Amino acid sequence: MSQPPYDDDRPVRNGLLALVGVSLGVGLVVAIVALVGVHAVGLAGGSSGSGGPGSGETMSIPPYQKTTEAGGPLITLNTQGAAASKPSSAPKAPSSPSSSASKKPKKGQISLQALETTVPNFGKIDLSGTFPGGEGEILQVQRKTGSSWGDFAATVPVSNATFSTYIQTGLSGKNAFRVLDKTRGIASNPVVVTVR
Repeated sequence: MSQPPYDDDRPVRNGLLALVGVSLGVGLVVAIVALVGVHAVGLAGGSSGSGGPGSGETMSIPPYQKTTEAGGPLITLNTQGAAASKPSSAPKAPSSPSSSASKKPKKGQISLQALETTVPNFGKIDLSGTFPGGEGEILQVQRKTGSSWGDFAATVPVSNATFSTYIQTGLSGKNAFRVLDKTRGIASNPVVVTVR
């Protein structure tokens, strides 16, 4: 009997077929594990009984409700000079000479304070204040140039009857600032800050 001729390609072909088979098996196992993991973590688009994507959990924002504080709006004005003592129930007026509001503003009036009276060129100027009845309004910061007021590149929202922002300027000398509610045409008191 004669032996069949030896095929040199058979071991290579068998090795490649075995490699492809193992790769498919491993890929199938990885896909199943990933699918189970996605469903376990909750990243799937929806559950089997729902109406498809978007029918899962949703985020809801509650409607706006005006809050009332017993002592009025709570704001902190001059924290650098404040002593570490028990908090007072009545807010103290800031000692800053740039603040012209020494009494609580009436509803519809804007009171503005500047924490700093002198700053270096492009130094931070902290502006804060109160606007009772101005909840949700956006106030435009303005600077006085000559005898007229012009818009400064800053706005600040009113929240819980208070607002706070900071500005920077390179215009040396005395700068007068105010905030304006353009919707109602109500302007705050001016504050003066010297830029050196």
